[in-house]
Amino acid sequence: MATNVLALPRAAEPTGIMSWITTVDHKRIGILYLVTAVIFFIIGGIEALIIRTQLATPSSTLVDPATYNQVFTMHGTTMVFLALMPLNSGFGNYFVPLMIGARDMAFPRLNSLGYWLFLFGGLLLYSSFLIGGGAPDAGWFGYAPLSERAYSPTHGIDFWILSLQLLGISSIIGGLNFIVTILNMRAPGMTLNRLPLFVWGTLVTSLLAIFAIPSISVALFLLLFDRTFATSFYLPGGSGDPLLWQHLFWFFGHPEVYIMIMPSFGIISEVLATNSRKPIFGYAAMAFAFAGISFVSFTVWAHHMFAVGMSPLADAIFAGMSFVVGVPTGIKIFNWLGTIWRGSLRVNTAFLFAAGFIGQFTIGGLGGIMLAVVPVDWQITDTYFVVGHFHYTLFAGTVLALFAGTYYWFPKMTGRFLNEKLGQIHFWLTMVGMTMLFLTMHYVGVLGMPRRIYTYGPNMGWDLWNLIETIGAFIVALGVLFFIVNLFKSMRQKATATNDPWDGQTLEWATSSPPPAYNFASMIPVNSPRPLWDAKYGPHSEFASNPKKIDLSGGGNANVHLPNPSIWPLVLTIGLVIIAIGIIFGFNGGALALDISSMGMAVQSLPIAFAGGIVVFFIGLVGWIAQPAG
Repeated sequence: MATNVLALPRAAEPTGIMSWITTVDHKRIGILYLVTAVIFFIIGGIEALIIRTQLATPSSTLVDPATYNQVFTMHGTTMVFLALMPLNSGFGNYFVPLMIGARDMAFPRLNSLGYWLFLFGGLLLYSSFLIGGGAPDAGWFGYAPLSERAYSPTHGIDFWILSLQLLGISSIIGGLNFIVTILNMRAPGMTLNRLPLFVWGTLVTSLLAIFAIPSISVALFLLLFDRTFATSFYLPGGSGDPLLWQHLFWFFGHPEVYIMIMPSFGIISEVLATNSRKPIFGYAAMAFAFAGISFVSFTVWAHHMFAVGMSPLADAIFAGMSFVVGVPTGIKIFNWLGTIWRGSLRVNTAFLFAAGFIGQFTIGGLGGIMLAVVPVDWQITDTYFVVGHFHYTLFAGTVLALFAGTYYWFPKMTGRFLNEKLGQIHFWLTMVGMTMLFLTMHYVGVLGMPRRIYTYGPNMGWDLWNLIETIGAFIVALGVLFFIVNLFKSMRQKATATNDPWDGQTLEWATSSPPPAYNFASMIPVNSPRPLWDAKYGPHSEFASNPKKIDLSGGGNANVHLPNPSIWPLVLTIGLVIIAIGIIFGFNGGALALDISSMGMAVQSLPIAFAGGIVVFFIGLVGWIAQPAG
């Protein structure tokens, strides 16, 4: 039986640009994440097309080597840090509170700060094109000593370092916010073993982030010291060790793969269960698999380093652990298939992307098992086989799941459906193009084509395969174009989506489409991972014979107090960005400096930008503390 625990009036939604700049509403912040990340995804995709066009034919001169290295670096950095991670954060911000029956995130202003750090971190990175003397050019992995000043003398790497630090802060505070929200703000009755699997994925991702990101933060600080203060943490000539960078980077880099894909596992679970019209198969095993993958992911980082000369014992240990990570992943794949098996399938676009994800991600996973075999890895490491493998895990994994989530949740977010015809064209173009692009990379890698090259000579046997890959890349881009057209076309249509258009199982479908500012006017009992289905079809539900009677969209007369909007997260972010610019140009020989020796301070000079950034930061901090939270 549905039980009203709180009844609220529909609050008037704020309007105008300032309402978006100062918002602390988790739904609006989720939309900001999603829109910004889609823009960066398009930019990263354009960079990918430049790379593929350059490699389409032998001896191409579309771009020179220096430009290619910059575009190559920006593509990888953009897709990992500015597109896929924030897209997951966008869905998490919007739907985690709704799925656990909360009114907002635990720390709304901190949530806003995370978005602004993400946005300005991305803008800082791309400003290197304009004021950095060139973009970073050492690859998204930034291997030392190639990222040292002797080999990359422009400020591009400095912008890369400080941008990733801002993005890392954003991810850590976002992760902490998710953890506190999920653990402390669940609806009555929603125990951990009743969490929706998307929430499980977000929780595990958040734990991964707060333990993995400090490793790359330390690596970046040491690199910044090398470039700025002439230390030699990664320089062999100064008793440094380039492998230190690889260990620190990959201790973050491998869990990072799961940071990107864990929420996607959750999305796939929700989409398949709803569109199969049955509960997820093996819920407990799926939840434990999330935890298992997260633990094992911290024990396999050095399988990226089999070719650097580690001991045979170390190679064997990391190879063995790399095989182990396939066990919880295999549990998920078989449970997804068990969910589909004998289900009453609704074959819409969201389901197609989710089903396509299973097959394509399995190919990527099998490639990972091959690379875990040390002798095989020695033969194909640093070839295009590896490029094909990680694109199968990230694009065929994360991106397909994000498309599935978009088609699934778009009616809830906007009150409108995405066009199914355009959506299915998008799906088939993506699948065909992706297979031509990434599966072919495996073959050309076995033929010996190295990764990270900007051109190649004729008669190498790679010409046809690279042309096929480039055609596939443009087919994928055409599919994305259909997706963008679909978004704009659908937003111009009249809102027709009901509160529960897919006959959903979880709580986000128990409120209006789109939800009101306060999310829920009343709450239903939570007795399982699918509380809405229990309310509609459970044996004790008074609505079992007529589920249309359920209405939690917002009637009633009581009032609710929501968190106050705040400008201070933006001010804090601007202060940090100015400090970063001051570090880049002030401590690296910049001309603008402020003499503060008359103040009796030990430091004789301080860059003006750095000092100004500190002032702005403390103004934002004081404003934050002084403003009432709610």
